[in-house]
Amino acid sequence: MSKSVPKVGFVSLGCPKASSDSERILTQLRAEGYEISGSYEDSDLVVVNTCGFIDSAVAESLDAIGEALNKNGKVIVTGCLGAKSDVVQTAHPSVLAVTGPHAMEEVMGHVHDHLPKPHDPYTDLVPPQGIRLTPKHYAYLKISEGCNHRCSFCIIPSMRGDLVSRPIGEVMNEAENLVNAGVSEILVISQDTSAYGVDVKYRTGFWNGRPIKTRMTELAKGLGELGVWVRMHYVYPYPHVDEIIPLMADGLILPYLDVPFQHASPRILKAMKRPASSENNLARINAWREICPDITIRSTFIVGFPGETDEDFEMLLDFMQEAQLDRVGCFAYSAVDGAAANQLANPVPEALKQERLARFMAVQEEISASKQRNKIGRIEMVLVDEVEGDVAIGRTSADAPEIDGVVHLADADGLMPGDLVEVEITGSDGHDLWAAPPNRED
Repeated sequence: MSKSVPKVGFVSLGCPKASSDSERILTQLRAEGYEISGSYEDSDLVVVNTCGFIDSAVAESLDAIGEALNKNGKVIVTGCLGAKSDVVQTAHPSVLAVTGPHAMEEVMGHVHDHLPKPHDPYTDLVPPQGIRLTPKHYAYLKISEGCNHRCSFCIIPSMRGDLVSRPIGEVMNEAENLVNAGVSEILVISQDTSAYGVDVKYRTGFWNGRPIKTRMTELAKGLGELGVWVRMHYVYPYPHVDEIIPLMADGLILPYLDVPFQHASPRILKAMKRPASSENNLARINAWREICPDITIRSTFIVGFPGETDEDFEMLLDFMQEAQLDRVGCFAYSAVDGAAANQLANPVPEALKQERLARFMAVQEEISASKQRNKIGRIEMVLVDEVEGDVAIGRTSADAPEIDGVVHLADADGLMPGDLVEVEITGSDGHDLWAAPPNRED
């Protein structure tokens, strides 16, 4: 192994917020002259960015740490599971160091201890947009860390802390750098996007010499000026969310809203300690659609939460039929070590959880299939993600990468990833769409 330039291997697990942490660490490593290796064997040490949200993620993270130790031997652990350092060190006592999430400085300190940097940093080693784990044409833009809520099923605040909003000028400069580097889509992420700026009382910052508030609405307006797709994720349904719907109707940002409703029963929402649980979400959804008829609403739900009765579950199914949400994910409740919900009475038997999950998804699949069929014959803009021969895979504004559907586009000769192309939808299933160039002669 060459020692002329120190090499660091990197494993990134978990959600886009964890990926954003990984990108910051990778950017700093490259800025300091380290090479990023694609193999364990060719690395001088390995950094593993872990996930620890649910039991299966903990197991995956521990397995990844074990694999890195077996194949390399020198491992630094960071990320959400790192917040439970005793779990990591009990399972793998030979790791070099363990840090929690969003701990770039700590990680770099441990890297320096075990693999000294080759020279002083030179900024020209790193492009302005930093090192990205996503394809070149889209990128996640993390606007804050942590969360002020204490949902009873969630342990994120105990791992990532309370809300800390990034300065809006810094966020906007990062977004500009991404666009200048060729990014066609920016996906805004955080633990609670609608709370952006609450911790700093919506302090006024500056971007390109002009004042701009540290607030979701002003952020969306600023991003909308950059001329690329802007997609909003993890938006809690607070009343001020209504302010960004006209921006969608005007085409400034994508007509797409990722809102984690989690349930529809007021009793279960109260037990979950969900923010905005008393809001009339159906009325708000209808109001959003009045303003922006093309809006795509994505959400996630939990079935089988402790104490969930048949009546609560039927209330959820009724909500789904009325809300007619476009994109939906659902999980059977899983006890997470350290979550307050574990202490709630009347846990739902596992078999009943799975039965409810199957019933929920059957309802949503019918809704989704119907919505997809209604798109046949429409002209849509598609962002191309990949091209294989004369077939391209892309996404409409209604599809976020990796979690929603895709569009299979025929006659894609000459297209490249990152291209925006107008297509006619020709077919569908419950999840994906098929398309061809408009007005094609069959």
